[in-house]
Formats: sequence, C-alpha cells, structure tokens
Amino acid sequence: MFLDACQDLLDRGSLPDAISCSKARKLMRKLSIACDQLPSSLFITNVSDPDHNPTFAGGFGDVYRASYAGQRVALKRIRTFTSHSTNRNTRLQFCQEALLWQGLRHPSILPFLGIDRDTFPSAYCMVSPWMKHGTVIKYLANHGRSQIPRLLLEICLGLEYLHSMKIVHGDLRGDNILVSDDYHACLTDFGLASSIQEQDTVGGLTSCSNRGGSVRWLAPELHFPAQFDRAEYIRTPATDIYSFACVCIEMETGAPPFPAKLPEGGVIVKVLAGERPQRPITISDDLWALVNLAWVADFRCRPKVPDLIRALEKLLESTYSRG
Repeated sequence: MFLDACQDLLDRGSLPDAISCSKARKLMRKLSIACDQLPSSLFITNVSDPDHNPTFAGGFGDVYRASYAGQRVALKRIRTFTSHSTNRNTRLQFCQEALLWQGLRHPSILPFLGIDRDTFPSAYCMVSPWMKHGTVIKYLANHGRSQIPRLLLEICLGLEYLHSMKIVHGDLRGDNILVSDDYHACLTDFGLASSIQEQDTVGGLTSCSNRGGSVRWLAPELHFPAQFDRAEYIRTPATDIYSFACVCIEMETGAPPFPAKLPEGGVIVKVLAGERPQRPITISDDLWALVNLAWVADFRCRPKVPDLIRALEKLLESTYSRG
C-alpha cells in the first residue's frame, strides 16, 4: 500500500521539483527491492496477439511485438528476470529501469505503458509503443542522411529533459534511439540510467556500482577513473555528452565508433591515449567541430546540452537557408 501511495504522488506530479522527484524515485527503488514488489499501478492486463518469435534479440532480453489498447506495442522481456527471480542484482536492475522509465514524459522519450506479467509464464515484460521505423541507424539507412541534424536536435532535447530530471542516461548509442511513426527520435533503454545525486562543478555526479555500458561509446573517465582524478566509476551528464559525440559518428557512418576489427581493449587504449574515431567523409564542418568539443578528454570542458541544442538549431537554420 505504501508503494502505491508513493507511486500515486509521482503520477499526480505532487512533488515540487526535479530534485524531490529524484529522491522519491530513489526511495521507490529501495522500497521495491526491500519489499520484493513493484507498485500495482505499474501492471497492465489484456496484452494480446504476441508474436511467437522475438523481433529483436539481445544479450539479456528479447523484444516481441504484440497488441494493447488498440495499438501495436513492444514487449521487452528480460530473460534473467521472472516473478521467481532470486538474484538481487537482477531484481534491482529491472525495478530501477521500470520505476525510472515510467516517470518520464517527453516527446523525445519512448513512452512507458506498463509491465505485463501474463503473456509469458512467470516472466515480466516492460511494454512500450511499437516503433515501426526501428532504430535511428536503421531509419537513416532506409531514408538517407539528410535528416541527421534534426534527429540529433531531438536526441539532445531528450537528453536535456533527462538531465533536468536529474537523470543520466548512461548508455546513449544508436540501438537505444528509436524513430517514431511520425519520424521523431526517441530515447529508450534506461537499464543503465541513474539519478544525479548531488550538484557540483561538473553538473552533478552519479556514483554507480553497475559498470555496464557499451565500450565504444564510453567516455575516457569511465574506462580509467583515476587518470581523470575520479576516485570511483561515475556517470555524469558529461559522460552522456561524450556518448552523444559518438552517436553523431555512428549516424553519419551507419557503424559503431572505431573500426569493427579493433577489439574493445584496443578501443579503450586509443581513447585513453586521446585518440578518437576518424572524421566521416559525409560530416559537415560545423557538426564535426561540435563533435570535437563534445568528446574532449577533460569532462569539465565538454559543452552542456543547451549548448549543443543552440549549435544544432543554428546548423538547421543554415541547412534550411541553403535549401
């Protein structure tokens, strides 16, 4: 009952500011793990017509297409999490993602519809609208790259919203950016997202024991914190900015940063030595300059999201004026 009461406060927007919401979400996560349950309001019923086979399969979960409330939806099934899961870390990760994601409402964030526990025996699925265009990388491959500046702006608007809510995404990359049916970029996959716990000169710190993430998109201070005067592994808004620079390269080339033949260990060595992916031949001078600002080694010198937004708006204006 107490979990449901807390969830109701969040749903009704009764808390005064983003910091209060962040603290409430953190409390909700702790309570969910301690009680081994999620608020009942997060669960939905009457999901129907699931596909027999997943459309996408990853290392930890699968995505199935189904129907709910008259629309096509995606069921994100975490293979390692069921209603009988005994692994505390698995429960924590599932609860954290569900509780954090369900409180996000922005045009550049994929909506969270609820948790389905009926479609698969003993399995929990997070439910979201089905995005027929798929990832932003797939969309660009099918529709050309003329819309990159607009899509990058929408990605930044999603990041700006997250950071205003005291949340770091933590795993920004092409696979975690979808394109909606009306052709807009939406951030998704908040399995590594976490709350900014305090403010400081770099815009907030998020201390995290979960060192997951995609190596090719990770900021250098996440590879070797001590080299950058960090006592521990910390995700910050600045690490999201670095990942955004890598997303720019990925969207221009259609491939992950750095050559595919380079192993992840080699990527880490290059990044710590100050090397970055080569300039794509298709990228404009203005966007390349922005990328170089966003992935500088010193995280204190990276631009903030509003700076990126202003630069991308100018880039769009110049693109339209030339057109």
